[in-house]
This record gives sequence, structure tokens and C-alpha cells, in this order.
Amino acid sequence: MPSHPLRVAVVCSSNQNRSMEAHNILSKRGFEVRSFGTGTHVKLPGPAPDKPNVYDFKTTYEQMYNDLVKKDKELTLRYTQNGILHMLDRNKRIKPRPERFQSCKDQFDLVITCEERVYDQVLEDLNSREQETFQPVHVINVDIQDNHEEATLGAFLICELCQCIQHTEDMDNEIDELLQEFEEKSSRPFLHTVCFY
Repeated sequence: MPSHPLRVAVVCSSNQNRSMEAHNILSKRGFEVRSFGTGTHVKLPGPAPDKPNVYDFKTTYEQMYNDLVKKDKELTLRYTQNGILHMLDRNKRIKPRPERFQSCKDQFDLVITCEERVYDQVLEDLNSREQETFQPVHVINVDIQDNHEEATLGAFLICELCQCIQHTEDMDNEIDELLQEFEEKSSRPFLHTVCFY
């Protein structure tokens, strides 16, 4: 069993819903966890599907929350009903602002992505870095739809997976078998690649 808690990164596109829900649950379970997005901007649902609210990664969750509340009274009701304000409220209690995975140079044991496009972006970023320590990092993708219900279910699945990996004798040799069991149990496909720092 690893002598230190697993260092886990959870990554979605905007570091808002799926990665933050998993961040929340994993931190409550004692994992050393950080969450990230891979997008160029942070996008939140807007007045229409083709008009999202777009923010810079430097914008705090508090600023996004305040911006949405002051935009339009009618929209504020919609953002309350669709859970966006509640989500931002949760996010700002976890950390000040979203973070981009590509800007973080910390090393993790495990990077879990929430959709295949994000998985590809994480692999592209890790493979473009110069290798220094040759420490392995397992990158795993679990497809999670970007809605509140799926984010919660996905977060518990990610947490269960991390707990199982934490308790393996030899993560590098046991992880494929473990992922196969999780695929069968959850009826979700998992992608897995090993990269090196």
C-alpha cells in the first residue's frame, strides 16, 4: 500500500462541475486532491445554448457568481433553478478559482479525466513536457455527462476507484485488472495510459 495518500488530479473542461464535485468528495475522504480544466476559457451555461457565459481562468468563482446574479433578474432565476449558482457557491468554498491543467507543474500519481476530449488534451500536455523525474502517472478517463446528477454519481465512482487504487499492493501492476472490474461494475468504458514526468 502506498505510504502517502494518492496525489490525485481530477480534470474536466472548465473546472466547474464534474472535476469540482469529485474534488469535493475526494478531499472529504482524505485524498490529496486538486482539480483542473483543460479549456482555453471557462464556460458556463448562458441565456441560450449557443451563448454561454465565458470567463478567463483567472476569474474567481465568487466573481462569476456575482456576475451572473447582476446580469439579469430573469436569468438569475434560471441560474438558481438549473443549479449554476449553487455549484459556484460550492466551488468557492473549495478553492478561489478554476485552474488550467496545462499551467500546473505539480506531479500526481493519478490524473482522472471526465471525458475523452479532456483525456486527449491531458495526454497531449503530459507528452509534450520534458521528462525529468520519470515518475509514472496513471491517466484514466471516466466518461461523465456534464450535468449535476451525473457529476455526483461520477464523483462517487471516482472516489471508489481511488480508494481501491490506494489499497493496492502494486498500483502499476494491478491497475488494469482493477479498471476492468470497474468497467464491468459501472457499465462505463475506462481509458488508461501511463505517462512519465
